[in-house]
Amino acid sequence: MAHSPRFGRLLTAMVTPFKNDGSLDLPRAQELAKTLMRQGNDGLIVNGTTGESPTISRDERCALFEAVIDAVGPDVPIVANVGDNCTEDSVLFARRVCALKNGRINGIMVVTPYFNKPPQEGIYQHMRSVAEAVEVPVVVYNIPGRSVVNIEPETIIRLAADVPNIRALKQANEDMAQLEKIVANTPEDFEIFAGDDCLTLPNLERGGVGVISTIGNIAGPAMSKMIESYVDGDFSTAKAIDEALRPLQTHLFTTANPILVKRALALLDFPVGGVRLPLVNATDEQSRELLDVMNETFRRLDEL
Repeated sequence: MAHSPRFGRLLTAMVTPFKNDGSLDLPRAQELAKTLMRQGNDGLIVNGTTGESPTISRDERCALFEAVIDAVGPDVPIVANVGDNCTEDSVLFARRVCALKNGRINGIMVVTPYFNKPPQEGIYQHMRSVAEAVEVPVVVYNIPGRSVVNIEPETIIRLAADVPNIRALKQANEDMAQLEKIVANTPEDFEIFAGDDCLTLPNLERGGVGVISTIGNIAGPAMSKMIESYVDGDFSTAKAIDEALRPLQTHLFTTANPILVKRALALLDFPVGGVRLPLVNATDEQSRELLDVMNETFRRLDEL
C-alpha cells in the first residue's frame, strides 16, 4: 500500500432514497451523500447494487448522478455504476454518464454481465469494450454470488495489463487465494477493494486498498477508523473494531440487500424510503431483530 489510492479507501455504495410513491427522492439523496462524507467516507459509489440499480431507469440514474455531484462539490470522488449484461448498452450508457456535468464523474464501475453467463473471453471483451469507450478509470466489479460467473484471476490480470484505464477491482469473492494471485500479478497502482464489508481486513492484509461498503451507510465512522487504524499499523484496534462490526455486517445480508440497510437508516432517524419491487420492505420481525443487532453493535463500539 505504498501509494495513495486515487478514490480513497472507504467508498460507500450509497442507498438510493425513494419517496412514499416510489419515485426518486433527489433532495434526500443529496442529504445522504453529504452526511456520508461527513462521517468519514473518502468517496461514493452511486447506484450500485446497494443503490438498487436493477430497478432504476437510465434517466433516473443520470438525474441521481447529477444530484449527488451537485451536493458534494468538485473534490469528492464519485464513481458511477454503469454496467449491465449487454455490452452495447453498457458502452452507450458509460459514454452518456461520463459526459454529465462536463465530465465530472471520477470513475465508473462495471459489473460482470449477469444472467447470460459469459465465458472468460466474453467477460474480457465486455470490460475492455466499456473501458475503451471512456477515459475515466474503470472499477471492475466481480460478484459471482449475484452474477453467477466468477471473473477468474487470469482474466483480471489480463485486463489490468491490457487496458490502461482499468485501474481497480471490487472483489466480492471470499477466496483469498484468488485475491493473492491478483495482487501478485497486477501493477502496484491497480487498486483492489473488498466487495463485502467482512472482507475488509483480509483484503488489506493481502495488499488491497480498502472497501466498497454497504455498512458505511450506517457505520461510516467505525469503518473509517478501522481502516485508518490498520493503515497506521494499529492492528489490535483495527481487529477490535472489525469484531464489533461483524455481527451487523453479517446481519444486513440475512435478506436481500439493501432491504435491511434502508431499514437501519430509518431506525437511525434518517429515513430513505422503501425498496422497489421485486424487493420488499423489512417485516416487523426483521426490524426488531435488526434493531437488537444494531444496539449491541453500537454498544460494543462505544466501549472501544
